[in-house]
Amino acid sequence: MANKGQLWETRPLEFWARAKELRAGWQQSIESKEQVVGQGNILAIADWSRAFPDVTLVEDNPAGSMIASQSSPFARKCRLASEIRGWGREICGYQNTCWGSQFLGYQVDGSPFPERRFVVPLPCLCDQHTKRGQQVRDYEPVPQWMMDQCVYLGPRDEAREEAMIEHRAFSMLRQINDIERLFGQQFDDEKFHDLLTAYSLVDQYSRDISVFMANTKPTPLSIKDYYSVYTLGSLTKIDPDDAVNFWKLVRDEVAWRAENQIAAVGNERFRWIEAHPPSWHFLKYYRYMEQYGAVCLGSQYAHRVTAGCLERKPDGTLDRRNMLYYPKDTPLVTREDGVRICLTPDVRYPHHHKMDEFIRHHALVEFADIFQADGALLAGWRCGVGCTLTRKEQAMRLRKAGYSVMFYEGSQPGDRTDLDEKRFLEQLDTWMETQGLEKYAE
Repeated sequence: MANKGQLWETRPLEFWARAKELRAGWQQSIESKEQVVGQGNILAIADWSRAFPDVTLVEDNPAGSMIASQSSPFARKCRLASEIRGWGREICGYQNTCWGSQFLGYQVDGSPFPERRFVVPLPCLCDQHTKRGQQVRDYEPVPQWMMDQCVYLGPRDEAREEAMIEHRAFSMLRQINDIERLFGQQFDDEKFHDLLTAYSLVDQYSRDISVFMANTKPTPLSIKDYYSVYTLGSLTKIDPDDAVNFWKLVRDEVAWRAENQIAAVGNERFRWIEAHPPSWHFLKYYRYMEQYGAVCLGSQYAHRVTAGCLERKPDGTLDRRNMLYYPKDTPLVTREDGVRICLTPDVRYPHHHKMDEFIRHHALVEFADIFQADGALLAGWRCGVGCTLTRKEQAMRLRKAGYSVMFYEGSQPGDRTDLDEKRFLEQLDTWMETQGLEKYAE
């Protein structure tokens, strides 16, 4: 029976079963004794490690958020195991959770913690990304490589960016050579090129999904559902053919839902955005907001991972903001060609952590406009996240542009310690009341 106030048809997501299969397969792969498991990544855009016969990479963002979402008691136990060894609460919650699981020696399901054989911290301007490898390396002496994330401020300088690309390419090529030497692995350049080709398709499909979410009322997919799958094929490594087929499956279903007005929230009447990862242990707030007919369209963070940030082109259409220095149609001949195509010179795109004038003040307003939002829910994280820099200035810009804004406080997306859940829900009630909205009756 439809809920009171329902305006559009809703249906279960058909791709959900396949998503669970792929996630379970990834978990089994990192627990395989034959695999050389590494902590971290140097790229989010392509599973370069699959060009090695037996190398698997585990990034602690999805791992830490999954623990927080699945079991708060185990996540708390992990953080305690980390804290009693001297890592304080100001450390990123993703790190503390993953390190604690390593200290305990087992995972959330009770299975042994997969031994890390090397570590490569993901380069990012979030203030603790480059520290993520330290404890893994100190726990047991394993090789560590660092990948610089070059940054500069001021007007764009393509000559400078070309030099930055070359610097980053050298770092990645050195790592590949070292893994070949240390672990007896032979990097398959042809397979690496195939991976890049596959990723270009995944990128296109996921970008299409973002456009359908932004352009369609009611939105065919909420960010609550999107968060369940958005790392598959990127931070959560799966077979490239599986990734292509899966994202095509998702894109086709979302396209059909958009065309037939199959809604993520059947009584949608308020659209809101975020600018950050959510509280992974308390995703309940998304469903709670649906009682008001309010649906979340996501954040720059969410739509960056697989689709890149969108921008409105001069003709009014939406497409990805392309800041790659090397065109994607560059011929793939050598290993160096593939590496250069993988890399951006720095992080000069409107993402949650860029600190120049446009990003600090205008990017979030542009994002709200693209996704036809009515308001924004912004987190004031207390520790472990550099991405909240200038968040209050962004809020003032949003308000000036006519958007309703609410702030809430907590420790960090992967740490529930300082989030007052009851107060958070009460704040949401007050926010919706200021919009003239009341909960729909059950």
